Amino acid sequence: HRIPLLPFPQKLIPTEGHLLLPPDGQIRLNGFESPSLLTATRQLQQTLRQAAGLDWPAVSGRGAGGVGVTFHLDPVGIDHPQGYRLTVSGQGIMLDAPGPAGLFYGVQTLRQLVAFFGRELPCLQIFDWPDFPVRGVMLDISRDRVPTMDTLFWLVDRLAAWKVNQLQLYTEHTFAYPSHPEVWANASPLTPEEVRTLDDYCRARFVELVPNQNTFGHMRRWLIHPRYRPLAECPDGCDTGDPEWGYFDEPFSLCPEDPRSLDLVRSLLDELLPHFTSRQVNVGCDETVELGLGRSREAVASRGKGRVYLDFLLKIYREVKARDRVMQFWADIVMKYPELVPELPRDAVALEWGYEADHPFDDHLARLSAAGLPFYVCPGTSSWNSLAGRFDNARLNLLRAAESGLRYGARGFLVTDWGDNGHWQPLPVSFPGLVYAAGLGWAVQTNREMDIPAAVSRFPLDDPSGPWGQVLAMLGNAYQQPGVPMHNGSVLFWILQKPPAWIEKESGVTPEGLQRTLAYLDETARLLADAPEAEGDTALVRRELQWVVDMLRLACRRGLAILNQTGDAERLAGEAARLKAEFRELWLARSRPGGLEDSLARWSF
Repeated sequence: HRIPLLPFPQKLIPTEGHLLLPPDGQIRLNGFESPSLLTATRQLQQTLRQAAGLDWPAVSGRGAGGVGVTFHLDPVGIDHPQGYRLTVSGQGIMLDAPGPAGLFYGVQTLRQLVAFFGRELPCLQIFDWPDFPVRGVMLDISRDRVPTMDTLFWLVDRLAAWKVNQLQLYTEHTFAYPSHPEVWANASPLTPEEVRTLDDYCRARFVELVPNQNTFGHMRRWLIHPRYRPLAECPDGCDTGDPEWGYFDEPFSLCPEDPRSLDLVRSLLDELLPHFTSRQVNVGCDETVELGLGRSREAVASRGKGRVYLDFLLKIYREVKARDRVMQFWADIVMKYPELVPELPRDAVALEWGYEADHPFDDHLARLSAAGLPFYVCPGTSSWNSLAGRFDNARLNLLRAAESGLRYGARGFLVTDWGDNGHWQPLPVSFPGLVYAAGLGWAVQTNREMDIPAAVSRFPLDDPSGPWGQVLAMLGNAYQQPGVPMHNGSVLFWILQKPPAWIEKESGVTPEGLQRTLAYLDETARLLADAPEAEGDTALVRRELQWVVDMLRLACRRGLAILNQTGDAERLAGEAARLKAEFRELWLARSRPGGLEDSLARWSF
């Protein structure tokens, strides 16, 4: 029987016997006082109370008392600075690590053992260390969902317990920049005070909160305002000439040739960075799709698109460097110009992202490695543009990214969770990807065969007997049922956002595929209906999953009505109105009101 641990450690060696935890035990700090371990100590005390009915004090030094757990800083014999050794024997529990981070991670493993076994622990030894020094999560808070502080605290607690040590909140316009109030006025942004509070919360859990602000492409939320529109590459929009992006009726990217663009970047860095203790910043710079189609046309014709892009990236790099920070940037554009990769600064971190199961991580990471650049490998949860996720795609995308990252020496494994086109998917849809990524980021080999549904029920939802993980996995594979493969999304999602003509002529869906999907959703709904009544957050998850089932059913019925021309529009409109109203309630349970109306505006009927 495999002990359910997340992540599963590098080496777990069972030994003979069991340890019965006594009522008079202690948590011994073995002669040192470390404020950085105060949170870990309190977490362990809480787990001992809840799972074993024990109230153990924390003491410095050996002291009196029964068998307990001893924290021991030991730089000898544990090679990795984040590693630890956990020993459970008849004499008690010993946790050794070369530094506070390793002790914190050892405490998280011990908490999971106590939560599973209660007072009687099996004797064992665990030798553990991470495959990737940085194990991160990037959460989109700009399209259009900004989480409440309670949601962020809850998420940080879960991620830290799974040994994730970096969090980024992807920002376009959702930080309350003092000098730019018109941009965030209706977005319910994170305030400077909230960022400082969250930063403190993260640091107490050995999580680095890295500022993340796009500074080149994805600037529409700025450029639509009269004050900033003159900085745009295409102030009135343009035809990108790219079938994926199509026509922009609004500006999207900064013009790299306009000196005022860099002035804006300077202002953003000056107002954002002081609220973070991290010495890194992710400046984005991805998907500059209309570069060279507007005001930089002549520069691109003269110097080349790749060179114009790199010149502006290097200007941003120098601004970051002047503020004593390390620049992170998305690597998608420089990958299109491999001859420029060797010119990138050796102290900037390239973020190689790709979200399909067949993304060429090996090829791209080989280029970055050959150039001597530090880099992260960045797969995704596959939650966005789907409503329900894409479970099989996410599993393969995450695994192949981790394997490639390990092969080529990635410094970090950063899983992204985007909110494209209204961020319709509820947070639990991302749990399978986040859970599996936490395992792979720590130890690829011992977590590759993870039972993801079981881990989802146990760890984010604290309900190991519930069907929640299985329901999420089934919902996450609904995208396959219509038989229409689609890049970076599900056809079921787009049926709810596209006009009838697209569904009829371009979607590729058939009545047979939609009927097959409805039958599959009926099976999923039965599993959800059989789950016992739940309270608190689990009750909210149940509502969210039922809403996803009903939304996917609505997509199928809309598609059938359009393809079969049944004239069912009035009844479907009534169902859509009900689901819209529920969407509002579910949104506000975890997220702020800003962005909700923008998200609802994407409903096509």
